[in-house]
Amino acid sequence: MAEPSPSLTELSTSLAERAAALSASLGHPTAPPAYLDLVRQATDTDGLAAQVLKLCVQQARDAGHTWQEIGDLLGVTRQAAFQRFGKPIDPRTGEPMDKTVHMTDAAERALAIVTDVLEDRMDDARPSFNAEVLAAFTDQVRGDALASVAGLVGAFEGYGDGEPFVRRIGDHTVVDIPLRYEAGDMKARVAFDADEKVAGLFIVPPSTP
Repeated sequence: MAEPSPSLTELSTSLAERAAALSASLGHPTAPPAYLDLVRQATDTDGLAAQVLKLCVQQARDAGHTWQEIGDLLGVTRQAAFQRFGKPIDPRTGEPMDKTVHMTDAAERALAIVTDVLEDRMDDARPSFNAEVLAAFTDQVRGDALASVAGLVGAFEGYGDGEPFVRRIGDHTVVDIPLRYEAGDMKARVAFDADEKVAGLFIVPPSTP
């Protein structure tokens, strides 16, 4: 029998204890801290804070608050808040959908594919495409799409400061990669299907949920 999940009070108490321990590790001016241990403690604290936030969102939803209200507090759209914290039901089965990301190298693969496409190495990118994308994403489609982006935000200058954002949406693993252009920011979005092939590749505004 599975043990019950910790309550919000228990998680919050543990978070306060870990934050206090992290602060104490920094509070000895006569001796330098063990920096790798600080990284470990900060990582543990961050993970616990994420659990607390998730449970707070669940309780806010149970209390009747909308995804719009929650998204406004988090500075994201209601759709982005739902994708991060929601519990979607699969209409095909009536069961909760699996949101676990099983594709552990999704960020690295997406980054390599986007780089190949932006640098016109399509022969390297195409083996990762599924049949539909392979047929549709011709050299002309690539050129037209990049020209449209250039018309909006100018020349590509490099990748943005944020890390790739990976999540499970339905049957797909989706990766967003921040991009920097001369007149604004964009993001590349790569969707992998259940066979870990590219099922979609887009460049969209950073506010796109």
